[in-house]
Amino acid sequence: MFEATVRDDVLRLRRPGTRWLSTGWNGGRSRGPAAYNVAVPEGFERTDLGAYRDERLTRAGLIKKSDAERGAESDPPTLFTGVAMEHARGARRGPVVAYATVGLSNPAMLPMEPAGAAEAVDESERDAEARPERSPRRPGTVNLILGTPRRLADGAAENLVAVAAEAKAATLLATAGVPGTTSDAVVVGDDPDGEPAAFSGSATAIGAAARVCVRDAVRASLRLRYPAGDLPGPADDAEHGVVADRRAEVFTP
Repeated sequence: MFEATVRDDVLRLRRPGTRWLSTGWNGGRSRGPAAYNVAVPEGFERTDLGAYRDERLTRAGLIKKSDAERGAESDPPTLFTGVAMEHARGARRGPVVAYATVGLSNPAMLPMEPAGAAEAVDESERDAEARPERSPRRPGTVNLILGTPRRLADGAAENLVAVAAEAKAATLLATAGVPGTTSDAVVVGDDPDGEPAAFSGSATAIGAAARVCVRDAVRASLRLRYPAGDLPGPADDAEHGVVADRRAEVFTP
């Protein structure tokens, strides 16, 4: 269905002619043979991510230098993470395969009983919102790459992103007490010539398979990343995470 390869701390998920939808860096829709998940070193601060990606893929032998120079496969969907690819795990069920890498050093918490009042955003929050390029010194990130040989209808790929994110959050809340991190991303791939699938919700074959694949891949990667069960809780890594501890104004439309 999809061929997975790990070399030099890069995961490649390959299937020629795939349509991709990415929520990560330089995301959106594209078409090409592969999507990538790239582990970056501690203290990573480069901002020329396109050039860095090409360097890493060329060094790993996943693309030829001449290919990168010609622009072939010039913008494959690529995710970045501080998690080593030795902790990547995949899961397959029915028409779906999912690969996950899980790091939780920068948790993003959403308490159901926030302490903050419904007040204006303070300056520190406004500054943080104005500088989205700032990332934690120790990037965690939960990255997911899903693939299916079905042809997803308009809107079904976007919905599968939501289904995958929901499954990720449910799994992490049950196992680690956090719904995700500040830099999570999802890539979904489908076959434009495959058997059509009009919907991808939780009640469909694709949606149901995606949910269990994400759950099992995330749990497996989590166990590898934290074998002693020493999960970084929200309080332990507060300087790298965020807490949405405010209240919104609720009104009748």
